[in-house]
Amino acid sequence: MTDSDIQSAILDMGRRARAAAHALVKLTSDQKNTILRAMADELLARESEILAANALDLERAEKNGLSNAMIDRLRLDSKRLAAIAQAVSDVAALPDPVGEKLTDWTRPNGLHIRKVRVPIGVIGIIFESRPNVTTDAASLCFKTGNATILRGGSEAIDSNRALAAALQAGGERAGLPADSVQLIPFTDRSSVEHMAQMDQFIDLIIPRGGRGLIEKVVSTARMPVIKHYDGVCHIYVHPDADLEMAANIIANSKCQKPGVCNALETLLIHQDIASTFAPIIGQRLADAGVQMRADPRLLPLLGDAALPATEEDWTTEYLELILSIKTVASVEEAIAHINRYGSHHTDSIITRDETVAAQFQHEVDSAVVMHNASTRFNDGGEFGFGAEIGISTDKLHARGPMGLAELTSYKYLVDGNGQVR
Repeated sequence: MTDSDIQSAILDMGRRARAAAHALVKLTSDQKNTILRAMADELLARESEILAANALDLERAEKNGLSNAMIDRLRLDSKRLAAIAQAVSDVAALPDPVGEKLTDWTRPNGLHIRKVRVPIGVIGIIFESRPNVTTDAASLCFKTGNATILRGGSEAIDSNRALAAALQAGGERAGLPADSVQLIPFTDRSSVEHMAQMDQFIDLIIPRGGRGLIEKVVSTARMPVIKHYDGVCHIYVHPDADLEMAANIIANSKCQKPGVCNALETLLIHQDIASTFAPIIGQRLADAGVQMRADPRLLPLLGDAALPATEEDWTTEYLELILSIKTVASVEEAIAHINRYGSHHTDSIITRDETVAAQFQHEVDSAVVMHNASTRFNDGGEFGFGAEIGISTDKLHARGPMGLAELTSYKYLVDGNGQVR
């Protein structure tokens, strides 16, 4: 296709999405839930077709030399597909935020004003290798009355096509308005730019992927963008920590699923406990296959699995079994390091000192700041939101795990009885 053909096709998708958004606002919560359950059923009914499409993506990914982390994100099997379908069903079971009254009041002149949640309209989702984003984004946006235009990466194009087809077929049988969920069927890079400039039809763009993709969208978009940047996540072990708890939390945060944005990337250890704790956690991490990159004080305490850290390590999102480790002299130094080198995603402190924990949580400038808990809990499902659209590292209008409420805007409804100004 020529660039002009791609632009024309995407503009047509935008027009149809805008029409779908007008139809979606007429659906009741019960109607939306029935459609979502039909989508989930169709995903399961098409298991063989979807997994066959995913196999094509995996074969292509291996030939192209994608990293193990990227391939793992891409991979589907029966268990993962069942979880994807269950996530769609879970969205149906969640309360519908659309129409929720946020607040109301009556003015002295008798005007009654209500502030209520409403759909945003048309949301563009641009993402890379995770095919589950197709279903998560479509189900969450649909539940909140938003039409969706999805643009996945070339790595998962066959999987995305199969998943989107299942959502559309299942949903349409249950009353899904036409064009409510659309997937851009081609992977030309220019499609991202054309989407980003289509502000007459798209109200919001959410890019999910590497820094290059996000920066490209931000630099070209004419509509608001909610960014999901790197997850350079930290844990700080305070002198008053339960060291067994700390070791368990660190191992979970780093090793349970290293290729995700809420996995631990930098460990900060207070210097007063370094000689005691570093050998313990070093052995635990080495046994799990983690390569450590540490400051000079820690190197002799961590064994053969540790290499000298560089300045670049403190800002690196590894997404694999690599961890940078540094000693700090105080909670203030830990906070300063995180605010300088982190990505404002997820950070945690391990301590029994409630006062220090409160200081850490108050002063660390991140979307989610934890106390005595794994960074892996920064997740829409773990927060009780159901499937998430992603984890925003922005401050406006959404921050942290984006569930249903974050996919709505609001408007004011004003009732009078003849007032004039």
